[in-house]
Amino acid sequence: MEKVIAIVGMGGGISYAVALRFGRAGYKVGMIARNEDKLKVFKEMLFKDGIPSEYSVADVSVQSQLTKAFKSLKDKLGDPEVLHYNAAKIKDKHILRESIASISSDMKVNVGGALHSVKQVVRPMKKAKKGTLLFTGGGLALDPHANYGSLSIGKAAMLNLVKQLGKELAYAKIKVGTVVVKGYVQANDPVYNPTMIADEFWKIHQEQTYGFRMVEY
Repeated sequence: MEKVIAIVGMGGGISYAVALRFGRAGYKVGMIARNEDKLKVFKEMLFKDGIPSEYSVADVSVQSQLTKAFKSLKDKLGDPEVLHYNAAKIKDKHILRESIASISSDMKVNVGGALHSVKQVVRPMKKAKKGTLLFTGGGLALDPHANYGSLSIGKAAMLNLVKQLGKELAYAKIKVGTVVVKGYVQANDPVYNPTMIADEFWKIHQEQTYGFRMVEY
């Protein structure tokens, strides 16, 4: 396996901080997101920091696009040793205004894309008996809010998925972890800033325990 981290749902907050944290430790960075213009900017920013990276464009709710994106990254960088799933459908909408269609659509991003991403990387991890699966969790999984009803359900389902994966993959010495962020992330916040949250993901990766690990932050 290569010293590569694949980041799904690449953005300018937590995921970029994770890219920097792992990149500065010698990891090449593979990025997946919908907005190619932003991905180009992130690639250039990482390059200026001496971190090699590649990107693929995909809507994580579309299985075929996600499959193709991972294949492209693996062709360029090799099989990832680490996966970080950071994608989420975030919207301010009361739960009683949601519909079957809207909840289902959101779950494709909040949970479905996470599971399919795992499927793209887990086979070589099993073979190598080495790998880390990381997921950006949210405090809404533990303390839901009706005004963010769909996201609350999505983060709770994500937490359930991560627990299942932890139990299922511990035998293969694969680390499975989530940082449940219980505050509003801002660059200048003394606690809920991306850099400190990225450090928590790095700590999970460095631990010598396998299976499920949750950090409430």
